[in-house]
Amino acid sequence: MQKAIVKLIFTFLAYTLMFVIGKIVFLAFNHGLYNYMGFTDFLNIIGHGFTMDMSMAGYLTVIPAILLIISLSRGTKGAIDRWLKVYFALTATIVSLIVILDAVLYGYWQFKLDSTPIFYFISSPTAAFASAEWWQFAVGPLVLVVLGLVYYWMLWFAAIRMNGEIKRYYGSTKTLPTIVMVVLTACLFIPIRGGVTVSTMNLSRAYFSPDTKLNHAAVNPMFSLMYSLTHQNDFSSQFRYMSDTKAAENFAKLQDNQPRSHADTLLTVKRPDIYIILLESFSSHLFPSLGGEPVALGLDSVARNGLLFTNFYANSFRTDRGIPSVLSAYPGQPTTSIMKFVSKTENLPSLSKTLKEKAGYDNTYYYGGDANFTNQLAYLVSAGFGNVVSDKDFPISQKLSKWGAHDDVVFARVASELTPYNPRHPKLKVIQTSSSHEPFDVPYDDKGRFNDKRAKAFAYADSCAASFIETLSKTPQWGNSLVVLVPDHYGAYPELNNTFDKHRVPLIMTGGALRKKGTVETVGSQIDIAATLLASMGIAHDEFKFSKDLLNPKSPHFAFISQPSQMGVVTAKDSMLYNLESDRLEAGNRKLLPIGKAFLQTLYDDLSKR
Repeated sequence: MQKAIVKLIFTFLAYTLMFVIGKIVFLAFNHGLYNYMGFTDFLNIIGHGFTMDMSMAGYLTVIPAILLIISLSRGTKGAIDRWLKVYFALTATIVSLIVILDAVLYGYWQFKLDSTPIFYFISSPTAAFASAEWWQFAVGPLVLVVLGLVYYWMLWFAAIRMNGEIKRYYGSTKTLPTIVMVVLTACLFIPIRGGVTVSTMNLSRAYFSPDTKLNHAAVNPMFSLMYSLTHQNDFSSQFRYMSDTKAAENFAKLQDNQPRSHADTLLTVKRPDIYIILLESFSSHLFPSLGGEPVALGLDSVARNGLLFTNFYANSFRTDRGIPSVLSAYPGQPTTSIMKFVSKTENLPSLSKTLKEKAGYDNTYYYGGDANFTNQLAYLVSAGFGNVVSDKDFPISQKLSKWGAHDDVVFARVASELTPYNPRHPKLKVIQTSSSHEPFDVPYDDKGRFNDKRAKAFAYADSCAASFIETLSKTPQWGNSLVVLVPDHYGAYPELNNTFDKHRVPLIMTGGALRKKGTVETVGSQIDIAATLLASMGIAHDEFKFSKDLLNPKSPHFAFISQPSQMGVVTAKDSMLYNLESDRLEAGNRKLLPIGKAFLQTLYDDLSKR
């Protein structure tokens, strides 16, 4: 009996220690993000994440505990040892894979591992790995194997090697040992649950600092992934901050209720050809006219001569959230992506579908990459795009990027398909860029302007978009064209710690059909593009419940932003940032909290009903 008890306890401790080692691996992979951290911070990371590590260790110890109970009747030599070895090999591999994925992806995303990478991999494995650098393919598997072997050895030593084999008990002699082992196995429920208090284990247990990155380092990646996977469908029960009546009352104050007095303030043409250019990962901090670095000089010139919205924000953090934000005025969700659910995207309104059905538009979508990635093609078809040009439509000789065709090739394709303006059947063309995405490898001579290859990639994407606009401006179609430039999500460069700064992006409009020029200081976000364009064309936008007309002074102007673990609100006078995992106000004015909570609760109610 003593041997079984020792093996059980040390197996639990081995699993716990595995996750502690995982934190060290995480910090080592992301040392550049944590180079300011002191030893006290390290101890806090280990200490505050320890109960969550014990919780996951409890889950993983249940099966070894059951096998050890069985061994009291059979002994460990033979089948029990073999089953334990198989289980340890499997769990050591899974835990090491999760640790490595979390450590590598955090450098790109700066949020803990959730279901997003699984969704990306299932929809398109090639695109899912396109961001990775060559050295990660070389080093990652090696670290994975070494870590997996270390983990396996720890478990093997704890449950098999230590104290030798367990001899078989006979008759009534096994009753007491069995009862003791069953009780000890049942006690695993305590760390699994997170203790005996009312509060059960949750992500906020690891939060101890105003510095979000330190909290992220403390969070167990396996728990974060499990939590995400188990909260993907029951949306109506998530983020319940107030009664439905109170949420509806607060949300009503955030909607467009009165139409704009003059619909023609933006356009000279009632039904222009519209070109929406989705700029991969662009940021306001690339534009000198917005106080940023001199990177996107071509589009900065376009902005100075067109219409620039200076207080504009990306709603979310990834393309699969950003595209519905722009085209469907549907805010990105912090814990999931509506694109995962084809049955829900089929029920979304969209700017493209509305223009097609109410104004006779012909819609085309251009993207140099895999349109099946993140179920994007299904969304686009449901959104009324009769033609989707993607990587399969380009010859192999033109697909020189990890993502497919580079931006210059895609814009050249758009330029080659320009047709005369037809007021009965105007055109909507959406161009999604990709060259300013990891790994930032672009065919561009920057004349030595940049030391950072990310800046070089953005300068290249800028030059491609600006060159296309210049080409379009020299055609007869220009006088009837409206070009809208907006990033798909928050910026990838430069690196910013402030969440509001990170989400701040440009919205630029140009074209011969644009009447209004200059700057607009109204606060808004991607979800407001649909209402603004439709209102300017005299088309009702009632079905876009989250969208507001940026040019209507009677509208409630604000921006809602979200990313894993956070949501925020920005107004002309104030801002608010709230941590969804720790239920804590991180920055800004608490008076805006009811607005953000009502908005998020309404969004998840709507998501549950789609």
